[in-house]
Amino acid sequence: MTKVDFYVVATQASGNRFLLACRVADKARRAGHRMVIHTPSEEEARHMDRMLWTFNEQGFVPHARLGEGEPTINPILIGDGANAHDEHDVLINLATEVPTFFSRFQRLAECVDNDETIRNASRERYRFYRDRGYPLALHEIG
Repeated sequence: MTKVDFYVVATQASGNRFLLACRVADKARRAGHRMVIHTPSEEEARHMDRMLWTFNEQGFVPHARLGEGEPTINPILIGDGANAHDEHDVLINLATEVPTFFSRFQRLAECVDNDETIRNASRERYRFYRDRGYPLALHEIG
């Protein structure tokens, strides 16, 4: 069963869910995981791609856009996760809806920032996973 982690930017902290997704992806990659960052739009996929190039001044975070890079050599893929290959074990969700394909991944990371629309949608997703018995964890990020 997929383990679901909610990473929530603390109320008084700055930052957004895209930066948070970069941090989660980089940490998971360093731990040996392969992941897909699910974005609901092409514009958000481009934004996430740019963020991964620039968020860490000390090093490069290897990644590619889905359909543009070789999935087997890229530990992080960005785009519509429904089109991802099976060799990736973590899904990072940036969409406001529950991804219909999330259960093919071992872990799901939900990134939530202080935008009220994003927070409200995350509460709905939390209830969805909880009501279906998925193991849940909440991490407040400062």
